[in-house]
Amino acid sequence: MFTPAARKPTSLRSVLLSALVAAACAAASLAPSAASAQAASPQLAQAQAGYYRLMVGNVEVIALSDGSIGLDTGLLQTSDRPMIDAALKLAHMASPLDTSVNAYLVKSGGRLVLVDAGAGTLFGPTLSKLPASLAAVGVAPGQITDVLVTHIHTDHTGGLMDGSRRVFPNATIHLDQREIAFWLDPQNEAKAPAEKKAFFQQARASLQPYVEARQVRSFDGAAEVIPGLRSVPAPGHTPGHTFYRLESRGDSLMFWGDVMHVAEVQLQQPAVTIAYDVDPDAAAAQRKLAFADAADRGYLVAPAHMSFPGVGRLRRDGQGYRWVPVPYVNDAHPTAH
Repeated sequence: MFTPAARKPTSLRSVLLSALVAAACAAASLAPSAASAQAASPQLAQAQAGYYRLMVGNVEVIALSDGSIGLDTGLLQTSDRPMIDAALKLAHMASPLDTSVNAYLVKSGGRLVLVDAGAGTLFGPTLSKLPASLAAVGVAPGQITDVLVTHIHTDHTGGLMDGSRRVFPNATIHLDQREIAFWLDPQNEAKAPAEKKAFFQQARASLQPYVEARQVRSFDGAAEVIPGLRSVPAPGHTPGHTFYRLESRGDSLMFWGDVMHVAEVQLQQPAVTIAYDVDPDAAAAQRKLAFADAADRGYLVAPAHMSFPGVGRLRRDGQGYRWVPVPYVNDAHPTAH
């Protein structure tokens, strides 16, 4: 016959130790089901916020995202490919880059002014987010009074149309007369290489309906387009490529359009151009001037393809420049200097 050993008195230490062991075993048995539950949890149904507000003087500016798209850095025009690879590695990035497409809303003097209009449906499903971004800030497309176009490339004007419908039916479209003359001229399309003819066709599809509705107003070079916003000629990327300067109470913001496409490379090497440049030498010259002026004078800049929200300043960094993004603030307030 088996006789069990006599039990010893139970101590508090042994009770606590037993409880800890039991808890650990229970946690281990639950771990697989908890992990499975986490993996099975639904993904967020809504896109990330597509807007960012700031003040320039007493003028409210809202950065608006049209989405992002992959950019092959092989489009950069340089023989120094190792330099590009090194720059991307330093930034923990690789080609193709997930590149932002930004537009900007300016609320000034009772007007709702849009700077560029995104790509619309012409560049695929990762773009065409501008209408949703506008809706998120309580603005309907029909409320837009003016659209300032930096240039007529598809990712800046494709969003003017939705099929045969004008997206901004009450807006005046402003752009340099050289841009209109270049992109809407059938002879220029006929002379263009086959791979670039689509730019002319898309330009015509996006802008011609507004021309026919008498909603296009051109300007010649430097001009006050609307009160507080002036055009600054920056030809090169396209013949009528234009910056727009907003000034209010001593503050200034320059909307830069396509002054650069790959900041990680072009801030350090402004001479590097891209295949989309109509006049690469002029585009590089404009970029060098723009970078130097922004760094020396310290005003805000808003490039179309800087990672969203794409607003910041430049400062010199050796022979190149460094991007200094605006700090995040929960509510728009006058920018600090």
